Amino acid sequence: MGKPVNLNRVRKDKARAEKKARADSNAVKFGRTKVERSLEKAREDKAVRDIDGHKLDK
Repeated sequence: MGKPVNLNRVRKDKARAEKKARADSNAVKFGRTKVERSLEKAREDKAVRDIDGHKLDK
């Protein structure tokens, strides 16, 4: 006879694998590389500096 199988564990493992596959596909579709994130941060910082530089002192 074969080894008994816990059906709840099988069901949860299958659901976990499907979630992981969906997360991986979303990471490829929506994720950004470290270079892209740092470039965007640098651009935001420069924009803030430029705006602050144009403010009038009172």
